[in-house]
Amino acid sequence: MNTGVPAGSEQPVPALRNSVVEPTVLRMLLGTQLRRLREAAGITPEQAAYEIRASRSKISRMESGRGKFKDRDLADLLTFYGVADDQQRSSFRSLARQSNRADWWAKYSGILPDWFEPYLGLESAASTIRSLDIQFVPGLFQTDDYARAAIRLGHPSDTAEQIEHRVGLRIKRQDLIGKPTPPRIWSVMDEAVLRRPVGGPEVMRAQLDHLAKMALLPHVTIQVLPFARGGHSGESGSFTVLRFKEHDLPDLVYIEQLTSAIYLEQRAEVELYLAVMDQLSGEALTPAATVDFIKQIAEDV
Repeated sequence: MNTGVPAGSEQPVPALRNSVVEPTVLRMLLGTQLRRLREAAGITPEQAAYEIRASRSKISRMESGRGKFKDRDLADLLTFYGVADDQQRSSFRSLARQSNRADWWAKYSGILPDWFEPYLGLESAASTIRSLDIQFVPGLFQTDDYARAAIRLGHPSDTAEQIEHRVGLRIKRQDLIGKPTPPRIWSVMDEAVLRRPVGGPEVMRAQLDHLAKMALLPHVTIQVLPFARGGHSGESGSFTVLRFKEHDLPDLVYIEQLTSAIYLEQRAEVELYLAVMDQLSGEALTPAATVDFIKQIAEDV
């Protein structure tokens, strides 16, 4: 049957089969489908933007799932891309409504920078989280006191109330560790992370003890790159690689900066970071040796 959709673009929208999918994932799935429709129709991002009276950057945000969808914009784009079938149009618009649900971090919107908010959704939806950290313990493993001390360093002018709000957000992120089907978390840390006494000796000792316990969880792998191994290929900075179980969602690299963040999605770039992660994992202490190493440092604090 001729649906009016460009050949090769009659793709299902898998998220519609699961009403509990994170809104961020729904937005990403919808964005991916829109990009495929646009490309199949031979339409440039600039042409699509002109059609909905917007900028090219808005089309980019929509296609990457980093913004909510207005029904009028979506309807206009579907028409422009040649999607005439009422059932398919209805499916896209239903997905958009689901994707516009409030995210769990909405109550923290007052302290969330625009560039970090997308990461929260991606992190919540990831099936695998691999990270390299060279300065601080990853946020998913931080204790309250350690998080408080680390946040004060980055936000020295914040009030005590604002600091506690930020601590609450960071600790809330850790809920995903206890999910019925938690993500695989694989963390590689430079020894400097363990040696830097953030918050003082007592806070650091408690943090190290907590880290050693986290390392024993079946879905958590923690490795340390000791100073004795010399330099390593990750010394240019910390980064996180996120992978998703949904086939339509590509792997993504997240690099946080002082006042912004970089999201890398090009396959060649992601593959490079994955190769670095694999190399670092091979150079680091084994998970078992890492636990012993952490415990030894805790005794020396």
